[in-house]
Amino acid sequence: MNTSDLFNFLKPKNELENQGNAVDNRPYIPDELWVKCPVCKTPVLSADLNENYKVCPKCGYHFRIAARQRIEWTVDEGSFEEFDKDMLSENIIDFPDYSRKLKNARLNSGENESVITGLAKIGGYPVVLAVMNSQFMMGSMGTVTGEKVTRAFEYATEHRLPVIVFTVSGGARMQEGILSLMQMAKTSGAVKLHSDAGLLYITVLTDPTTGGVTASFAMEGDIILSEPRALIGFAGPRVIEQTIRQKLPKDFQTAEFLLEKGFVDAVVPRSEMKETLAKILKLHIENKNTEEGE
Repeated sequence: MNTSDLFNFLKPKNELENQGNAVDNRPYIPDELWVKCPVCKTPVLSADLNENYKVCPKCGYHFRIAARQRIEWTVDEGSFEEFDKDMLSENIIDFPDYSRKLKNARLNSGENESVITGLAKIGGYPVVLAVMNSQFMMGSMGTVTGEKVTRAFEYATEHRLPVIVFTVSGGARMQEGILSLMQMAKTSGAVKLHSDAGLLYITVLTDPTTGGVTASFAMEGDIILSEPRALIGFAGPRVIEQTIRQKLPKDFQTAEFLLEKGFVDAVVPRSEMKETLAKILKLHIENKNTEEGE
């Protein structure tokens, strides 16, 4: 018998064999089912994270969320009516590569701009809402962002409605130059007219709220709330340390630090935000009705 004849007696290989051995006996779980908390490093099931408002169940870290997800968790179901949905930013000063970045931002976020505005109800109370979106160029403020926020305040002033703004931003959009910086004054002017009309403005600061947004409408609310551990400031801590040549305190620019110093009125977990806003609106409406009755 020659060597080739020996192979005719070999048992054919079964592809299903040896798959239950000790080495490969662990169950396979796709990576997308798990999310690792960036703070405590605990792996959390994505489904559990979504049920918990995208807050780590172990350490309480608040993951960044899309603007429409925040709207869904905040307003009464089916009550949101969007303003100015089709407004688009353009490369108005021909900044290099800005047109491509705008296109990518729209594709990646599914939104046309870094803020969504509209009319909604929270706890049955009507309110004008503006929600910034970190998924669109880190919520940076361009001319269209400022225009949409301004129009939201103007609508609220005309219809005598309170305004709630959820902020998240890396600051003014440098690709639009001075036109972006001008939005700080523009939005602040609209906030002032709304305030002069005796109307309520609530800001909710989320991680991160920095730069020109912090220096304008983010810190101009009658009541300023924040999510836990949110980074809030104008310049970054390293820039400040290099400027003043001093070491900054621990937890500098966190929501809790600003609460201690009086810049924030309350730090509210995401799971309690809708209820908290509804209570504030209720007190405001009842107080206004009492005053008008007198």
